[in-house]
Amino acid sequence: MPSPRPVPAAATVVASALAACPALAQDAAELAKKLSNPVAALVSVPLQLNHDGDLGAARDGAKWTLNVQPVVPFALNLDWNLISRTILPLATQSDVLPGGGRQSGLGDVVQSLFLSPKAPTAGGWIWGAGPVFLVPTATDDALGAGRWAAGPTAVLLKQAHGWTYGALANHLWSFGGGSRPDVDATFLQPFVSYTTPDAWTYTLNTESTYDWERRRWSVPVNLIASKVTNVGGQLVSFGGGVRYWAESPDGGPQGWGLRLVVTLLFPR
Repeated sequence: MPSPRPVPAAATVVASALAACPALAQDAAELAKKLSNPVAALVSVPLQLNHDGDLGAARDGAKWTLNVQPVVPFALNLDWNLISRTILPLATQSDVLPGGGRQSGLGDVVQSLFLSPKAPTAGGWIWGAGPVFLVPTATDDALGAGRWAAGPTAVLLKQAHGWTYGALANHLWSFGGGSRPDVDATFLQPFVSYTTPDAWTYTLNTESTYDWERRRWSVPVNLIASKVTNVGGQLVSFGGGVRYWAESPDGGPQGWGLRLVVTLLFPR
């Protein structure tokens, strides 16, 4: 006669799994909130794919850019972290420059370092500040500035009740030799996002750049939805959305664009 013992044992396993689901969802939601914080103590590797169109003098050009953006925090002591944020762009574009043609390859790397307190301020604000560097790694002149540049960067944000709001900014000045035009540019990224209890995050931001040399703005507005989930034991955030160019220089992108993001998460 079969033993009845496996039945309660199986019931215990199922009950334990069901009880763990809210905990798993809560952990995912916490990770999603950390992703909204540029200086969170979370190792992540976002792969961000952007598509923009209507480029060039004839407005028939297009550009795809894959930004590989590893974020690595380092604990300096009990009170402070150093956050490394790197942007490594891989781009392909066609019919953007006079005479048309296609250019593909690596763009210029942007490396930021933020010194950030581990604990928020008494008012709940989170901040970080440090240097930013532009490294002339472009494999084609059309894909980079061709100059070394450096300057300050800072971020300030607050998180409460699922909301994250704040801004990131930096400024780059070129230095050293080179015949390419000088770099003198301010980057502003105000952002607001909301994370639900089931780890969905909805984000609205701009990634505005003002070129002081040419006195012109580039202002894409991004609206993105993303979800943290587990794929074969690997925590991943999948996201996608649209971007609209509210302002761009002559020959720059216009109208609507596309953004897709896959982020690998490595919580400690």
